[in-house]
Amino acid sequence: MPEKELILNIPVTSDTKERIIKIIKEVIQNKSPQITIFCANPHSLVIAKYNGKFRSALKSADILLPDGAGIVIASKFLGGSIKEKIPGPDLFLELTRQLNNSEYNYFFLGSVPKTLKRIKQRLIEEFPLINCVGSYSPPFTPITEEENRKLIQLINKSKPDVLWVGMTAPKQEKWIWQNRSKLKVPVVAAIGAAFDFFAGTKRRAPEWLRKNNLEWLYRFIHEPARLWKRYLISTPLFLTLALFGKMLYWSNNKKNLRERNQCFRKFLVLFL
Repeated sequence: MPEKELILNIPVTSDTKERIIKIIKEVIQNKSPQITIFCANPHSLVIAKYNGKFRSALKSADILLPDGAGIVIASKFLGGSIKEKIPGPDLFLELTRQLNNSEYNYFFLGSVPKTLKRIKQRLIEEFPLINCVGSYSPPFTPITEEENRKLIQLINKSKPDVLWVGMTAPKQEKWIWQNRSKLKVPVVAAIGAAFDFFAGTKRRAPEWLRKNNLEWLYRFIHEPARLWKRYLISTPLFLTLALFGKMLYWSNNKKNLRERNQCFRKFLVLFL
């Protein structure tokens, strides 16, 4: 399993994208043990701090991707080892490229029928060895026990190698956490917006913005009504909570004055 480090008391994966993909491919090829993959960004970690079920779901993940520049920044000034952000859409695309040398099966759970149809069409055109063995667009209302039972039967009957879930956080993570033991799938991954990006129903930020950690700004400009709380409230709160957590550690370990000074210098360089 990949290396992890604690950020806001949540174990976030600190390995490289290459190492993570290698682990996923080994699980798919061996058909066991099952792993779950979630994405962590400042907003999700702040929500998890006040939502017990979501927090438990994130902690249960075998791989929790550092999906956001804020996670990398926090790791840096806290003395962690996370060197790069690994967005869910990037992991999905790179894994699909590498698996496209043999036949593998995908199942897509989430989004709307139009998006799922476009995903299937793009797979056929660009990744012909990846089979979409099934998809399901869940209702916006809560799924009943009977609907959930039939859904799990549908997924298991399709025998996918990877179940991709895109129902937005925290709904997708909670669903996987509550149902993973019933799913006979080697890899179950919650990747949210990757469905829309891959289908082309939403435009992703240009690569130069992504490389300069400005994808959040592009998304905020295009969806301010939906994302303003995430970027204007959750991200500053996340960085404040991370710093306070480090200050508490220093107060209990007064000998670490040199580490404290180094951390504050990193903080000043990053934000001033």
